[in-house]
Amino acid sequence: MKLTFLVVLCLSVHMCHCGPEEEEGVKYADKCEVCKVVAIELESRLQETGKSHEVLEIGYSLDSDKNKKRMKYEKSELRLVESLDGVCDRILEYNIHKERSDSTRFAKGMSQTFKTLHGLVDKGVKVELGIPLELWDKPSVEITNMKTQCETLIEDYESDIEDWYFHHQGKDTLITYLCTNRALKDYDDKCLDEKLPESKKKSKRGNKNNRKGDQNSLKEEL
Repeated sequence: MKLTFLVVLCLSVHMCHCGPEEEEGVKYADKCEVCKVVAIELESRLQETGKSHEVLEIGYSLDSDKNKKRMKYEKSELRLVESLDGVCDRILEYNIHKERSDSTRFAKGMSQTFKTLHGLVDKGVKVELGIPLELWDKPSVEITNMKTQCETLIEDYESDIEDWYFHHQGKDTLITYLCTNRALKDYDDKCLDEKLPESKKKSKRGNKNNRKGDQNSLKEEL
């Protein structure tokens, strides 16, 4: 009985932040958090598709290949289209980590809170959250809302993403080009500098290999 009470109490602490929008324990992602995750996921997807060395044939001719142009897939519009397709679905792999208060609350992997709760259930402790156990690991309303915001952001800034892809990729990160310089130009962008703390294992190695850029460090943690 005591264990059950402690579980409910801990969840209440995490869920009852101040503010009218959070009366039910829900705190949706703001524009900075959305842009940050979208940029990370799109660049990650581009890294995956960029491994292909396929050569595309562009144009059409009945008699010969004279009028056909050849283009590397990694520099093609097709790669961008295929990378954008489904990028917002990747957000459904995220979870809310209510033990964190900054933008790192949106991250992949099970939160520490739910790891603890699952551990208690495995030990036979009765945990009452008001939702069935089989729904614990389903995307939360904050995550599904972020997916919708992702789709809107990509639609609103499609031309900027294309411009970055064809002309600025390799010079500026997508976070800088899309978020800092455009989507968040007149918006608080401090979340872009927030990253997960180093794990104990990593911190023992020192800082020698930890300066490859904030975005790459965040990708490793996510």
